[in-house]
Parts: sequence; structure tokens; C-alpha cells
Amino acid sequence: MLSRWSGRDTQTLSAVAMSALLLASAGKHFEDPGFFGPVVPDFLCRDDSGEQSNGPLAVLSREEWVAVSGLLEAGAAVGLLVPATRRAAAGCVTVMFTLFIAGHLGALRRAYSPDGTPGQRRIHSLRLPLQAPLIAWAWSLTKPVPRKPARP
Repeated sequence: MLSRWSGRDTQTLSAVAMSALLLASAGKHFEDPGFFGPVVPDFLCRDDSGEQSNGPLAVLSREEWVAVSGLLEAGAAVGLLVPATRRAAAGCVTVMFTLFIAGHLGALRRAYSPDGTPGQRRIHSLRLPLQAPLIAWAWSLTKPVPRKPARP
């Protein structure tokens, strides 16, 4: 028996699933910001202690970056639910997940440093490879879905 699901239906379901994932992640950014803090690259984090100079990209504190990325994820989740903005939102999510690789690499490097813990090693060893399927999934939502031909 052939499925009655069209490519558009499948893409909509996929977009809803990714939106739910992003909304859950966005909520966790505010519920448990410490989980995301290690993934923010140091060169992006402003140091207000005066102990070190801030680079040109260090415009927000680590906590502010976590909050901003949570807001971006929530906005992207909403964009994925609206058919008119889905492709653009999916492109932004693809870029966002790709940029997160730098943070995951840094967190993994710190986890395997002498100060890293077995728990940090475990979690960051899992988080980095998850980026590849997330990037592929987001990218798949950027593709236009052909319309079904009208039935005679």
C-alpha cells in the first residue's frame, strides 16, 4: 500500500520535530545555563575582572551568550513552524549548528585536559558527533518540496 503522505507532509513533520527539539533546548538554556556554558568559546566571552584583555569578539559574558543562543534557538523553532519562513529558518539553524562545532571542540579539549572530569569527557564526547546529524537534518529542511500534481 502506498503512503498517502506527501513530501510536504513529511517535511512538515520533520520541521515540527526539529522545532520541538530546539524549544526544549532553548528552555534548558534558561533552566540549566551551566550545561551550555562550556560550549561557548573563550574568545567570545567578555572578562570584566580586568585580569585579561578582551578580544574584539568578546562583547558578551558567557552567561549572556548562553541566553542569546537560547533565544535564537527559540526564534528558529518558531520560524520552522511557519511554512513561509521554514527554509530560511532551516538555513539559519544549519549555520548555527555548524558554528556550534567550534564550541564543542573547545569544550571537548577542556574536558580532556588535566582539569577535566570523566563526566565532562563523556558528555562532550557525545555532544560533538551529534552536530553532524543535526546539521544534515536542518539542511534537509532547506530543500523545496515539489508540489503534487493535481489529480485529474
